[in-house]
Amino acid sequence: MKPHFLAGISLSTAVLTSPLALWAQTTPTKAGNAPTAIAAKAAPGASVQTFTLANGMTLWVKPDRRAPTAVHMVWLRVGAMDEVDGTSGVAHVLEHMLFKGTPSVAAGEFSRRVAALGGRENAFTAKDYTGYYQQIPSSQLEAVMRLESDRFANNQWADVEFAKELEVVKEERRMRTEDNPRAQLHEMLSATALTASPYRRPIVGWMSDLEAMTAQDARDFFRKWYTPANAVVVVAGDVDPVQVKALADKYYGGIASHALPERKPQQEPAQQGLRRLEFKAPAEQSYVTLAFKVPRLTSLQATPEHDDALALTVLAAVLDGYSGARLERALTQGEQRLADSVGAHNGLMGRGPQFFYLDGVPAKGQTPEALEAALRAQVQRVANEGVTESELQRVKTQWVASEVYKLDSVFNQARELGVAWVLGMPPDHGTQLLARLRQVTAAQVQAVAQKYFGDDSLTVGILRPQPLSGQPRVRRAPAGARH
Repeated sequence: MKPHFLAGISLSTAVLTSPLALWAQTTPTKAGNAPTAIAAKAAPGASVQTFTLANGMTLWVKPDRRAPTAVHMVWLRVGAMDEVDGTSGVAHVLEHMLFKGTPSVAAGEFSRRVAALGGRENAFTAKDYTGYYQQIPSSQLEAVMRLESDRFANNQWADVEFAKELEVVKEERRMRTEDNPRAQLHEMLSATALTASPYRRPIVGWMSDLEAMTAQDARDFFRKWYTPANAVVVVAGDVDPVQVKALADKYYGGIASHALPERKPQQEPAQQGLRRLEFKAPAEQSYVTLAFKVPRLTSLQATPEHDDALALTVLAAVLDGYSGARLERALTQGEQRLADSVGAHNGLMGRGPQFFYLDGVPAKGQTPEALEAALRAQVQRVANEGVTESELQRVKTQWVASEVYKLDSVFNQARELGVAWVLGMPPDHGTQLLARLRQVTAAQVQAVAQKYFGDDSLTVGILRPQPLSGQPRVRRAPAGARH
């Protein structure tokens, strides 16, 4: 699945909030008044209320009274990038362990209680953050706040529970990475493209690190990073901010806080030449991906690098932002087509370095090298000829529709507020970001196509398919897998 231009997470990464509808009302489409209708449907009406608890924990509340449901999330500004070599994967393993009990809640009981309340719950780990959530009837908000605050403060488990859950994580790695040649290639690509940045390590961890991981590694990580000053509680849905604040004070406000360790910069040194990676694995088709180092958006302040990051996002959308966009039309259609599939994506935001990706699967009889050259030629065409105003208008209109429909979900409203907080952005970041994107011109898109796609910032990864030996292994999702 192609990543959305503002997608997050391992599993991320940008924030759009409901005031996006203001732009939808002024954006013409073929459907005439359709954007206004979409905006009216999606507009939650209330703004985000922000609070800081006495112990330094942040609280963001966004009322949306359209249905008697609520989403409760806890986000921590800690993820795979905060690990150290030798303990890769510990942030993700710890996320699993938070379901293994407290002095008052037995292992597995957390999930059973949320289900009994009529809710659903899970958790996620990314390079930038870790998050936990429950979606429940709004009348049950206090119950899940009691449960979540308890495990935030009092998480504990026996070594035997850790050993069992570590095997679950190892099996996740086998299923999602080691049995997936493209996933392996992307893992190797990050390790090749990056030298100093902790983004070079996989979120799930290297298998050798998982094999050597101890329960104490996870406990130490928990004590180091799980403190109120490093967390935000996000609540969205049919709630009253004043009441939510009172509940947060009651259940989270008394949790003891400690100072965070100093975060080292770990800045990536400038790349000084083309890097190539060839990966051989049993597969039916070859695959090629190109990763160009590009600037990222670190704040909403207007700077040359931030302007370029936004223009690169628009360029990715022109190339691959809708059905029949430039890459698909030029490379996957007709009898002489070069590719079965192609894609483009700009990272835009994150706590670490970002890339502009071009990728594709060569058509039968075509080579990865031919497709690599063709992908680069499409960017060079933009550099030489520019893009049209109609292309810009089309991608901007599509962003409006997709983002408004996405935010019709209370869960997505809460999720994107959490990502905003992690990245140091304000709650209304979405409104400001879309306003900036709307201002990107054709000349800016052409300029970034000319500036960022040389060899010196490029890492190329090619999957060389090897013969398939026998029947593929059939794996079952490991018992206890959280996501």
